[in-house]
This record gives sequence, structure tokens and C-alpha cells, in this order.
Amino acid sequence: MSEDAPPARLAPLPRADWGDDAVDALRSAFTSAVVERFLSGDPDAPPVPTAIATMLHHPALAGPWLAYNNVLLWSPTLDERLRELMVLRVAWRTRSTYEWVQHVKLSERYGVTAADVEAVSNGTADDAWTPLERDLVAATDQLLDDYRIDDDTWSRLADQLDEQQLVEAVFVVGTYTCLAMAFKSFGLQLERGIDTGAMPLPPD
Repeated sequence: MSEDAPPARLAPLPRADWGDDAVDALRSAFTSAVVERFLSGDPDAPPVPTAIATMLHHPALAGPWLAYNNVLLWSPTLDERLRELMVLRVAWRTRSTYEWVQHVKLSERYGVTAADVEAVSNGTADDAWTPLERDLVAATDQLLDDYRIDDDTWSRLADQLDEQQLVEAVFVVGTYTCLAMAFKSFGLQLERGIDTGAMPLPPD
């Protein structure tokens, strides 16, 4: 985020202000090792992600939400690369810079290249997609525009995905659209040290 970016509307909850309910929320969603790292205060440890620390203003919501989101992230039925292409399309269309940057970084581990990231910004018009990728990008746009995957796209997806994957595809788009709304409304700022110089950014 640029130096002249406006301050967050809702700042991350400082570690010193985490009550037992906030810690319990983290324990419901993360392994003990991850939680202990969050609690350690070690300056050499990776920082608590801004999104998570901000959600801890509402621990009763944060715990179940993070546990649910972990199913999409870490126990998916969809191929991780396909999920990330859909998430990136959501982030681009909703102009959620925080979500976009985080998932450009995350998607690298699943084989999403700089060329793929550029293609996401072009939508279905880009020539880079496989047939399934193009249909999932189209489905993402249709859900954002009309809140429904159209019949032709659904039919093609049903020929390529099983029932669990079809359900998950819709929930991926809905989940990350909701997160984009939250991140933009809270005014989330990127963590210090994240370099965005090599990637396209969503328009303001």
C-alpha cells in the first residue's frame, strides 16, 4: 500500500488487547503451533495477518468464519489452482487490493504464473485459459453480475466437475466476495514489507 494511503477505518486488534475469547477463536481455526507463534510476540516471527487481527474485534464470528474458510483453503475438492483463479477474478472485479495481493502471493505455490495473473485481469477474453478455466472465470463473472451461473456455463461445468466441486465453486465466489466487502469497508492495509511492484493492481 502506498505511503499516502488513508488509514484503516478499523485497525487490527493489538495482541495486548486479545482476550480469552480472541485466543479461543484462533485455537478453533489454527494449529497449536500457529497460535503459539501468534501469541509469542517474537519480532522475528511472521506478523499476524492484518485480516485475522482485524476480525478479532468480533471473536464469536471470527472463529467459525476462519474454520469455515480453512475448508476452502486447505481441504478443497476443487484443484487449488482453479480456486485461486476464481478468487483472483473476484478480487480484481471487486477492486479489493488487499485480497488481490494476498492471493497473487498465495497462488504462486499452486502454479499460478505472472501471465495467469495478467489473464485474470482480462477475464474470459484472454486466450490463456483451458476450457475449464475459462468456464470458471465466466461463472465467477456471472455470479458477481447476476448472482447466478447461467445455464450454458453450468452445463459445461457439470460435464467437468462433480457435485461437490460445483457446490464449492459457488461458495468460493460468494466467500471471497464477502471478504472483499469486509476488507474494503474496514480499509485493510497491506502488511509491511509486501512488494506489489511486479504485479498489476486492481483499478481504484
